[in-house]
Amino acid sequence: MAKCLRLFLRAVLVAVALGAVPAQAQTACIFDIMGAQGDVYAMARDYALEVKRMGISLKLKPYTNERVALEDFKAGQCDAVMMTNLRGRQLNKFVGSLDSLGGVPSYEELRAVIGLLMSPKSAARMVNGPYEVVSIVPLGAVYPVVNDRRINTLAKAAGKRIAAFDWDQTQSILIKQIGARPVSADISNFAGKFNNGQVDIISVPAMAVRPLELYKGMGTKGAIVNLPFMNINSIMVIRHDRFNPGDGQKLRDYSKSMLDPAFALIKRSEEEIPAHYWSQVPGYEVDGYMNMMRESRIRLAKDGHYDQDMLRFLKRVRCRYKPAEAECMQDDE
Repeated sequence: MAKCLRLFLRAVLVAVALGAVPAQAQTACIFDIMGAQGDVYAMARDYALEVKRMGISLKLKPYTNERVALEDFKAGQCDAVMMTNLRGRQLNKFVGSLDSLGGVPSYEELRAVIGLLMSPKSAARMVNGPYEVVSIVPLGAVYPVVNDRRINTLAKAAGKRIAAFDWDQTQSILIKQIGARPVSADISNFAGKFNNGQVDIISVPAMAVRPLELYKGMGTKGAIVNLPFMNINSIMVIRHDRFNPGDGQKLRDYSKSMLDPAFALIKRSEEEIPAHYWSQVPGYEVDGYMNMMRESRIRLAKDGHYDQDMLRFLKRVRCRYKPAEAECMQDDE
């Protein structure tokens, strides 16, 4: 009996010396505006099932309020959190700046960028203090949704009421820049403000249109403007001291396999929107629109809202795909 006890104590001491974490489920707070019935939660559930084979056990807890999910994570009530990268910027500005204005103009480029960020070469940039980004999942291009399809240029958006998340200063800055009026909102209520006529414009990826019932707000006169200004992503962040050493990279390695189903969901969501809801921006407006986004990115980085290293990285990727673009001959980003 005494010999067995000594062997047990020795095993415990070895485990402590190696920094091992007991084999128990870690709580992951998952934000999905539709809760446990949503697409993001479904992806998280598949993710949890697969990583269990690696010895990483995640107990999922659904949240319909993103702010609460993040607060619980920061308070230590969750070992991991899945949320939008927009709000996640406060935990890792480098990764958070992936969701910058016009930073990644195509899904092909986004796939390449996420692959590079999830590779071991980028591991150090995934860690910020106690937090570590272990997954980036695309949610799709963000489109302006308007209650009047005549609003199809920046000039026509002047004076309009646009929902702006009160925790993201960049939104109000940009809305004021085009002469529109920001209206304070959050993920939990911005769709309702649009559907109830409290704002004229909101911005969402295609997969949010039907769940948020935005057809109500569009009515017979509204539209979805077919000129996205950014891609939005969902990220999972862990408290790395509550996982075994190396688990972060294991999770990142597996997360790359989530790209195909995520992009398939985006494609399906965009194709499901009836053609008559799409509104096209006049061709002569596109160049000015893209230049405005570029200038805004540069200014927001200088003001500390975006990480300049990420913006330089994204520019290198863009110029790899389109080396003839004027920005590739400039060094101001």
